[in-house]
Amino acid sequence: MNNSKSQADLYRDALYFACKAHEGQKMSTSIPNVEFPYFLHITEVMTETLIAFQETNNQKLNQDLGVLVAILHDTIEDTSVTLEEIETKYGTEVKNGVWAMTKNEILPKEKQMNDSLEKLLKQPKEVQFVKLADRIVNLKEPPHYWNLEKRKRYQKEAQTILEKLGSTNEYLAKRLEDKIKNYEQYF
Repeated sequence: MNNSKSQADLYRDALYFACKAHEGQKMSTSIPNVEFPYFLHITEVMTETLIAFQETNNQKLNQDLGVLVAILHDTIEDTSVTLEEIETKYGTEVKNGVWAMTKNEILPKEKQMNDSLEKLLKQPKEVQFVKLADRIVNLKEPPHYWNLEKRKRYQKEAQTILEKLGSTNEYLAKRLEDKIKNYEQYF
């Protein structure tokens, strides 16, 4: 990670990098035929993570690590970016955090979340913040094509994330708990 840059420049650089990497990708919404640029998701997770650092107010936490992982968290899973590129540009800690956020698609789908959570438990808590923030952001009105079974599975996964990682940050744990409860309106 290049520490000679200002914090704003560091985040801006990562945002540009992620925006270019995710260029053209769309995210589904609850409304048929309405999609948003996927980059909106990246900025939502980054914002949720930044607010968690403000609410936590712990000077010992490495906010830059958490925010950079939040910005880059889907680059390996969803783009052609490599772990080597992330390490070269942002350092080993950020690379490891992004890797921990990346599903192992070789595993059966039902084992991917637990594998990711096990990787995250070996990471600094700032990286774990990102997984909590990611699920908080994703627990909004589900895509229009998700059936009831998929919605319930997604909420159950969120509960597992809360149980495994909730102790890392009280603010994010409370936010996720509230989102899980509110998600029941989609059943």
